[in-house]
Amino acid sequence: MKKILFVFLLLVSSVAFSQEKLVVAKADSLQLHADIFLGQDVYGAWYGITENTFVKQHKAKDWQYKNPALGKIAKVDLQNPLQIVLFYESFNTAVLLDNQLNETQQVNFSKSTTPIVASAVGLAFGNRLWVYNTLTQKVGLYDYLKNDYREISTPFKGNLKYYTSDFNEFQWIDEQLDWYGCDIYGKVKTLGKAPASEQLQLISDKGLIYKKGDKLYFFDRNGNSLHLVDVDKKTFQSFLYKDKILAIFTKQGITNYKINLP
Repeated sequence: MKKILFVFLLLVSSVAFSQEKLVVAKADSLQLHADIFLGQDVYGAWYGITENTFVKQHKAKDWQYKNPALGKIAKVDLQNPLQIVLFYESFNTAVLLDNQLNETQQVNFSKSTTPIVASAVGLAFGNRLWVYNTLTQKVGLYDYLKNDYREISTPFKGNLKYYTSDFNEFQWIDEQLDWYGCDIYGKVKTLGKAPASEQLQLISDKGLIYKKGDKLYFFDRNGNSLHLVDVDKKTFQSFLYKDKILAIFTKQGITNYKINLP
């Protein structure tokens, strides 16, 4: 592990490292009226945030959800387009929405019988939410139908800088750029060291894509290699990778590229 971390640090810190370009092919583009681009679902709908309003756009139809009483939207989980999770960190609350953006459930973690101050929330398996509780510095699972919370990990140091999750795993990068994963049984594994970046997306334990300056890179964790992602956009606001599609968001809209990661 030390050898892998050392090689990776050399790759990301050296100005003159050799790197392989990942070839991308432009697929399509569209307009999205949003300040923040969040992604696309399997049905072709696009999501974003405009003036703290969560928006969904599909063909010529738009949907909106806003709840100013809960403050700023901190995170959105789009794993299941029929059960979208919005996290309002400043009010310690998660909101679940259906595919029409109707509110189906609101979870106020401050009302839990176990004290919770959540700084990360995501959708897990079986009517549960991943929760990182800053009071105990542990990862837990919250059953929102039974209002039952169970912590599953040992405590760890450091605050979360980035995090992502799927139904079976929660991953995070702390302020020291150490990268970890926790499965549904509470087993924590060390995944390596992340690069300093302006934006970063974890791709399961396969690797990560990150933006530095006006360039995109993919770090292949399994192959221990760094790749330049060669897109034709010189400036862009954000990006998102999903299912072999890399979406680049600019002020003009979204451009999709087909890409095969190593």
